[in-house]
Amino acid sequence: MSEKPIVVVGSGLAGLTCAWAATTPVVLVTAGTLTEGAASMWAQGGIAAAVSPDDSTASHAEDTWRAGAFAGDRPVIDRITGEAPEIVQVLADLDVPFDRASDGSLDLALEGGHSRPRVAHAGDHSGATITASMAAAVLAAADIELRENHTVTKLLTDDSGAVSGVVVRRADGTEETIDTDRVVLATGGLGGLWPHTTNPRTALGQGVALAARAGARTDDLHLVQFHPTGLDVPRDPMPLLTEALRGAGAVLLADGERFTDELQPRDVVAAAVWEQLTHGFAVRLDARGIPDVTTRFPAVAELAAASGLDLANDLLPVRPALHYSMGGVTVDGRSRTSVTGLWAIGEVSRTGLHGANRLASNSLLEAVVTGRAAARDSSAWRTGWDVRLSATDRATVLPRGDAEPIPVQEVRDLLGASCGVLRDGPTLQAAVDALQPHTGDDVAYVAWLIARSALAHPHSVGAHRRTDSVEMQGARV
Repeated sequence: MSEKPIVVVGSGLAGLTCAWAATTPVVLVTAGTLTEGAASMWAQGGIAAAVSPDDSTASHAEDTWRAGAFAGDRPVIDRITGEAPEIVQVLADLDVPFDRASDGSLDLALEGGHSRPRVAHAGDHSGATITASMAAAVLAAADIELRENHTVTKLLTDDSGAVSGVVVRRADGTEETIDTDRVVLATGGLGGLWPHTTNPRTALGQGVALAARAGARTDDLHLVQFHPTGLDVPRDPMPLLTEALRGAGAVLLADGERFTDELQPRDVVAAAVWEQLTHGFAVRLDARGIPDVTTRFPAVAELAAASGLDLANDLLPVRPALHYSMGGVTVDGRSRTSVTGLWAIGEVSRTGLHGANRLASNSLLEAVVTGRAAARDSSAWRTGWDVRLSATDRATVLPRGDAEPIPVQEVRDLLGASCGVLRDGPTLQAAVDALQPHTGDDVAYVAWLIARSALAHPHSVGAHRRTDSVEMQGARV
């Protein structure tokens, strides 16, 4: 067995879980302080699991399959939803204070796309509560070395293409190389590349860039989810109005008229909101009919108040905002990538769970399941790499290096125009061409990979809606 440490990159819920569950020494590298900039800290809804007597993991799997536009990997869906009840118990054993009913059972919320209430939550700040509990467990562990304010700038590989180390940049700008043959990427998503986003601005797809430049396969980068109810105020990132509000009875209004079923999967609701906006209608979320809404959703009430809005009395302006990436670095059931010695977990990975649209509150579940899988596999791994993944498209493996400067905001504007709720071929081609000269820069490189992936998929599916696809022409969205 390797005597070198496992290097885990990222300290959101997935990375923390992996570090905590590993049985060999770990170096946990994070660009800020522990959990800083982690999107899992921002998750409001909770974690989906079939734990009530009238629910089943089969039903959870079916809802996940349907919400993902039947584009997910069914064995993966069955496996991850099947582990969900155990994962909730693992978290409860870590003293996560899930909300409880009067009889002591979990108080389960209903969210869009679910056929019944099955979201275990801790108020409306579940992600922060769960992630903080896992962070406490990591800090209490003996075999985890924490490297805060260290940014991984490069994955090193040997002559065979296997991982041989990572280059990290310290806060003072100096660099060092950590010698390792096992790296777990838990760097989060890429939503900060869009102009309207609920993601941390630092979520720029760094893990995708690291993996792709090292030769790892990526898939479905064009499949990104727009949350239907970003609070449309001049703040960046946009505040998120949780799905649970609509589960509790909030309705969407366009110039005062209700126009959609708010509990459909997110891609459907986001497209319906976008259609109203493109026709010039003002779209508002009306949560005034929810009893005790400010005490049930205190974090949302605080977000609204920060923008001068009253959750209990005002109609809240909303618009779709980039929320989650279903695609990423392609992995198998053990979280292995196509590069020997490299695992990817959480939102940076493409597991196949989400298909073309993520079901609400499946992200925290995926983070814990994949983090635990990578911990077990990387701890036990000795030699060999029996990964059955298709070969990487070598045209996408480009080196980091000198590139024509391009501001991040210009990249955001390009993706906003070309890879928004609705896309078309000519606009996507123009974005690919504009980004191509700048691919030596990681931000532009990831944006180029995204636009290139969207261009290569001419048919609409789930959150990927091409106005020039046969099935979209003449259809209302």
